Amino acid sequence: MPGLLRGMARTAVVAGTATAVSNRVSRRQANRWAAQEQQAYEEQAYQQPQAYEASPPADDMETKLDQLRQLGELKSQGVLSEEEFAAQKRRILGS
Repeated sequence: MPGLLRGMARTAVVAGTATAVSNRVSRRQANRWAAQEQQAYEEQAYQQPQAYEASPPADDMETKLDQLRQLGELKSQGVLSEEEFAAQKRRILGS
């Protein structure tokens, strides 16, 4: 009987050690993958703003005209006073 108990104890120790080692390897591998994904994400994040800067700008004059039309409508509806209208017009036109 003592031999059987000793064998079971040895098996439990070996199995526990194997489980601990396997878990540690899995954690290391997961951390390594996470670090690689983070690095790839950061590289992609740095590259994306360049793609936006390379895109052609919108037609500024059309945008300004649309904004001025909207301002005129707000003024005619009484939402904006003459001073507010003039200030916003200067801001849009950049003068």
